[in-house]
Amino acid sequence: MKILLVEDEQKIADFICAGLGAKSVNVSHCIDGNQGYEFACKHTYDAIILDIMLPGRDRLDILRSFRRAGVNTPVILLTARNELGDRVQG
Repeated sequence: MKILLVEDEQKIADFICAGLGAKSVNVSHCIDGNQGYEFACKHTYDAIILDIMLPGRDRLDILRSFRRAGVNTPVILLTARNELGDRVQG
């Protein structure tokens, strides 16, 4: 299984990569939305884990960009936001 992780916090990224790696999951890690967009458009992934509080892109703009570019890979949103409006928008 191949997963793209788009996360700017290195400690969180290291934790996720270590956990998934222990389950033999191949993880590509990007630190910002622009790089994540490029990776998602150029490579095929089974899933994308996407932090929505990233530098370089506005909140869910990266996810909208994926969909407009035809990237239909399932996405798990990673966020510290817990407001209902944020969850509905996601």
